[in-house]
Amino acid sequence: METNRFTQLSTLSHPQRMDLFRLLLRRYPDAVPAGEIGAALGLKASTASVYLSALREAGLITQTRDGRSLLYRADVGAMRGLIGFLFDDCCHGRPDLCPPQPSAPTQGNPAMPPRKYNVLFICTGNSARSILAETLLRNLAGDRFEAYSAGTQPYSELNPVALAMLEDKGLPTATLRAKHVSEFWAADAPKMDFVFTVCDRAANEDCPAWAGQPISAHWGLPDPVKATGTDAEKRLAFQQVFGMLKHRLTAFTALPLGTLDRISLQHAVDRIGHPDTEDHTQ
Repeated sequence: METNRFTQLSTLSHPQRMDLFRLLLRRYPDAVPAGEIGAALGLKASTASVYLSALREAGLITQTRDGRSLLYRADVGAMRGLIGFLFDDCCHGRPDLCPPQPSAPTQGNPAMPPRKYNVLFICTGNSARSILAETLLRNLAGDRFEAYSAGTQPYSELNPVALAMLEDKGLPTATLRAKHVSEFWAADAPKMDFVFTVCDRAANEDCPAWAGQPISAHWGLPDPVKATGTDAEKRLAFQQVFGMLKHRLTAFTALPLGTLDRISLQHAVDRIGHPDTEDHTQ
């Protein structure tokens, strides 16, 4: 077992292999196609394949197949074992040498105190999906949640189809605007309790850690802006994304936040975004 830990450390010592592993951790519990991984990191297909093979052989990621596509997922159990090896075996758990080992899934952390929670939705352009999520949450439970949205590469204007749909549903749009995610990294920005990415491209990007360690999850949604066909078919794509978001946010606002510890809450928001994905954290 100790030999395997050294292999894992050696594998992660390569900068691009570490970048790949970190991407899969950000997308967890997603299983991500090899082509998407390579595109997100700017790697040739052959190079990405070599790195993925090395991480698999080290026991740090798993591989599954969906038709002709190979999908990869971070093995969080292996990661916990590696961290335990460093903290427990190497420094014998001495608090003056090493930080405490992260809590095991069964231990949990205290539940969130009752208050109004800040929620941030992130996509790349901040013109449609994240804007819809912000508006929907404000409408569904604005008394309990402050809703925000931002983009990693925001457009200068919001998508007109998204705005028209919201207005047709009687939802306010006057205060909506596209914002760069850096607005929420500032010292005077509201501290987030939840951060959700709603597009794969934004989830693949390596962003700074959030202050206060908010609960985060990836709720990937199809991009309605890319819909083709007639105007009616394009509007239908926006309606479908709106319906998916409403379903997820209805489930989210129904969570008993005052009774769930942080780990249980993390599992709950993961399941909302991936209802058909089994729990791989045990």
